[in-house]
Amino acid sequence: MIHIGARTSYTGGFMRQLVRSGAALTLVLAVGCSAAGGESSARNEAGERTVVTSCGRELSFAEPPERAVTLDQSSTETLLELGLADRMAGTSYAKTEVAREYRDAYEKVPVLSPDVLTGEQLRAAAPDVVVSSFSDLYSRDRVGTREELEAVGLPSYVSAVDCPERAGPDTTVFDLLLEDYENLGRIFGVEDRAAELSERQRAAVAEAEAAAAGGDAAEGPTVVWLYSVYNGVPYVAGRGGMPSEMSRLVGARNAFDDIDEDWPEVSWEAIADRDPDVIVVGDLSERGAPGDSADEKRAMMREDPVVSKLTAVREDHLIEVPGIEMDPSVRTVNTLRLLVEGMRELGHVG
Repeated sequence: MIHIGARTSYTGGFMRQLVRSGAALTLVLAVGCSAAGGESSARNEAGERTVVTSCGRELSFAEPPERAVTLDQSSTETLLELGLADRMAGTSYAKTEVAREYRDAYEKVPVLSPDVLTGEQLRAAAPDVVVSSFSDLYSRDRVGTREELEAVGLPSYVSAVDCPERAGPDTTVFDLLLEDYENLGRIFGVEDRAAELSERQRAAVAEAEAAAAGGDAAEGPTVVWLYSVYNGVPYVAGRGGMPSEMSRLVGARNAFDDIDEDWPEVSWEAIADRDPDVIVVGDLSERGAPGDSADEKRAMMREDPVVSKLTAVREDHLIEVPGIEMDPSVRTVNTLRLLVEGMRELGHVG
């Protein structure tokens, strides 16, 4: 979920400016491994280009990238998990502190911006690939559209989770995450690391399903996933995102599955009307905005004249998780485990 504060003042397609200024030549040379034609480019050991598809766009690489730039924390942590810190030219837009297990590697990577990256900042890093978890970070008032980046030979990857043309109804959000690992493993030539990561995460998913013991989510407990509270207004998980999938895995149902948005704004009264059995509270205290911490969210629910009367609030049927892990990322399996543990303590899973 992207909450943007003050927008950058940069506007307009920076790639058109690149072409006019002549700087495009420098960038094309920096990313020449993906340029059209490429017959004289260095080839990989097999003499073939690596080709993957990202959100309907074909990306072609003569050799593994050496200067990747990530546009958000989730994509940053995925590359760090794959051991690619030495091939990252920069990161940006961290919503919270990077996970403890990645901090040493993260210290070696330049932080190009703590907020949403601009075109100028991206250009200065001279990347040979850009990776993002969110498609809307590729826009003219940010780093440029994917079409503009492609025009100067810079490949852009978007997480399969955020593709509008998602796979069929039987494909889960975790399946799409694993597709990302496979694609990034191929792009960077670290297929073994990607396969190991996928295997570990498949095991975590299997453990959650086993805890549910085949329970029918439609008949199981209902869960509200409370992500953030902005100006006193709650944002919760809607249908189709990772919280709905995690709920299903443990035999529960997302109480707001009838809203076709990832993170809709609702009212406290709407939460009370759903009368959930469990409320999962996201902690974003490291982000530092009012209402971000789990403690603040708990206090708001206990002070609200309607929500405070809910059984889930009165009996503290609240499960606290890192807010960033509610979005699909390499860390989401940690919240899946926290969900299983919390639901087990409340007697909802075996």
